[in-house]
Amino acid sequence: MYSKAKLHFKKADPLLHKAALDFDIDDVVASKDLFRDIIRTIVGQQLSGKAADTIFGRFRRLFAPGGITAKKVLLLTDLQMRECGLSGNKTRAIRNLAEKVTSGELDLKKIPFLKDEEVLSELTKVKGIGPWTAEMVLMFSLGRTDIFSLGDLGLRKGIMHLYDLKKWPSEKRFNAMLKAWSPYRTYAARILWRVADRKKND
Repeated sequence: MYSKAKLHFKKADPLLHKAALDFDIDDVVASKDLFRDIIRTIVGQQLSGKAADTIFGRFRRLFAPGGITAKKVLLLTDLQMRECGLSGNKTRAIRNLAEKVTSGELDLKKIPFLKDEEVLSELTKVKGIGPWTAEMVLMFSLGRTDIFSLGDLGLRKGIMHLYDLKKWPSEKRFNAMLKAWSPYRTYAARILWRVADRKKND
């Protein structure tokens, strides 16, 4: 799929295509454990990947040797979750997610079959899951290929660096970019994140 995306960018956005040639990016795939992955995404809110991995690793160990389930989450105390490094807001979000899954209000088995907009609507019913978190789930846990997170700071930095912009592009130009990248906006995002990381490490 990434090879198809690069061919698309070659015609639609040569500058993005040139950047794509610098990075090996795995094809997007659907998660085999959506509940676990949604929690991992909540943990990662406003954190670096390394910090999020550390906290999530501690959280996962609370469930060893079994996996993370909604019922097991509800058996944890807030103190146990906070001792993993979770903030109060993230602790409440994970608990609310577990409550909605346990009650059946959020049916994760149906989520993969919903349209993108419907997934966003369902996931943002959880207190503590906003558009960014839901978009990351669409990208990385549901394997959707045409998602772009408008509020992601890293993507904004990637755009500024790649196109050598001094200020954010006009709404018309930005919408033209999004249109040009479709139906591979998820891959465009992943390239732009890598561009931003490369610039940060220069």
